[in-house]
Amino acid sequence: MTRLKKKSVLIPLDFSELSYQAIATAQEYVDSCSSLSVIHVLTPLHPADPATLWHTLDDEEREHKVQEFLQTKLSEMGYEGVQIKVTIGNPSTKIVDYAEEIEADLIVMPSHGRKGMSRFLIGSVAERVARLSHCPVLILK
Repeated sequence: MTRLKKKSVLIPLDFSELSYQAIATAQEYVDSCSSLSVIHVLTPLHPADPATLWHTLDDEEREHKVQEFLQTKLSEMGYEGVQIKVTIGNPSTKIVDYAEEIEADLIVMPSHGRKGMSRFLIGSVAERVARLSHCPVLILK
């Protein structure tokens, strides 16, 4: 199985149970947790959002809060040393860009299996990442 070992694996997290399970799968492809990176992409706040209107929460503070949450959560799950990135923007674009930035050898992510109208309206982040990525993408069901 040493042929399958990767130097860097990226796991996009959306706080779903499936995305946390993807970390365990990704860990099989690396020697240590320090070779794993996770990314969470926040959507931009709408200008009419109360947090924006009342200046109670800005993008930097949102990123910081999510970063702290993920550090705590991953530590509790036993994933010490995992690199964490929190950013704001289009999920598929940010995931692909970050994978290139860290020179990821593999992206491991779940598919939520949306079908029909839901898939048409929401789209598939996993599908776009697989299409745009410079490296292989393992999509988990």
